[in-house]
Amino acid sequence: MSRLLEVKNLKKWFPVKSYSLTGKKAYVKAVDDVSFTIEAGETFGIVGESGCGKSTLGRTIAKLIQPTGGSVIFDGVDITGHDNKQMRSVRRNIQIMFQDPYASLDPRMTIANIIAEPMDTMKIVKNGDERLSRVVELMEVCGINKAFLNRYPHEFSGGQRQRIGIARALSVMPKLVICDEPVSALDVSIQSQIINLLVDLQRRYKLTFIFISHDLGVVEYISSRVMVMYLGKIVEIADKKELFSNPVHPYTKALLLSIPEIGKKKFEDENPILEGDIPSPVNPPSGCTFHTRCPEVCAECSSVVPLLKPVKEGHLVSCIKLDQVIQ
Repeated sequence: MSRLLEVKNLKKWFPVKSYSLTGKKAYVKAVDDVSFTIEAGETFGIVGESGCGKSTLGRTIAKLIQPTGGSVIFDGVDITGHDNKQMRSVRRNIQIMFQDPYASLDPRMTIANIIAEPMDTMKIVKNGDERLSRVVELMEVCGINKAFLNRYPHEFSGGQRQRIGIARALSVMPKLVICDEPVSALDVSIQSQIINLLVDLQRRYKLTFIFISHDLGVVEYISSRVMVMYLGKIVEIADKKELFSNPVHPYTKALLLSIPEIGKKKFEDENPILEGDIPSPVNPPSGCTFHTRCPEVCAECSSVVPLLKPVKEGHLVSCIKLDQVIQ
C-alpha cells in the first residue's frame, strides 16, 4: 500500500476570551502535537472520550477549520497552507460524513440536488442526463429507493438520511472519507446496516476511511488500525488486533474495560474502570495530562511530558512508565 495521508505535529488551539484576570491569553488545545500516517485503502479508527479532540482533528485534516500549527500532507502534497482556491481540487478527494444526518442536509433541497451538489460544484458531469444517471446509481448503491429522488430530508428516517450523506460524499469519487461519528445518532440495528454499507463501499470504490467514534465495538469491527486520543494528544496507536488484545496505556485499558460484555479480560484485575471526568482543556494538568485519573500514576507523571514511543513495530504508546507497564 502507498501512503495517502501524513499528519505531522498538527495543532488546533482555540483562543478563549476573559478566562483569567491575569490578562494572559488562554487556549483550548483541542489538537496538540498530533502525528500519524494512513495508508491508501485502510480504515483508521480514532477513539476517545467526548472532548478529546477527535472530531476537531478530522475537521482540521479536511481543512474545514484552519490548523494552528503542524502540517497535513495528502497524496504527497502539503495542503496546510492552501487557500480556498487551491483547496478546490483537493476537496474532491477528501470528503466528510457528519454525526447528525439531519443537520448536515439542506432541508430546502431535494435528495437528488443534495447528492448532485458536489458534482455540480466540481463540474464533473457533462449534462443533465449524466447528472441524473450518477445520482440514481449512487442512490441504488447506498440502498435508497430511486423513487425518492424528489423528496426532502424531513421525509426520511435517520438511517436513510445517513445513506443520503454517504451518497453525497461519494458523488465526487473521493480517495479519503472522514467519518465523524456517522452512526452514533442511529438505533443499534440501523448502525450495523450503515457500518456494513461502508465496508461494502470501501471494497467497491477502494476508499480510505478515517473513522471517528467513541463506540469501541464499532471501531473494532470496521478499523484496521486504531489511534486513542486523550485531551488533544495521542496516547496509543496500534493495529486493531494488537490494541484490543494487548493494550498498554492505562487509558486504553480503561476504555476497553468500559465495553459491556460477558466475561472478563485478562487485565481487568490490574486496572480499575476509569473514574472521574476529563479535565478542562483550557487548563490541562501538567506533565502527562492523564495523570490525574491514572491508576498507575507516579511522581514523575505530573512534571514530565511523555513521548510517543514504540512498544513493538507499529505499536506506539505515550507513557512515562512504559517499561513497567509492558512488564
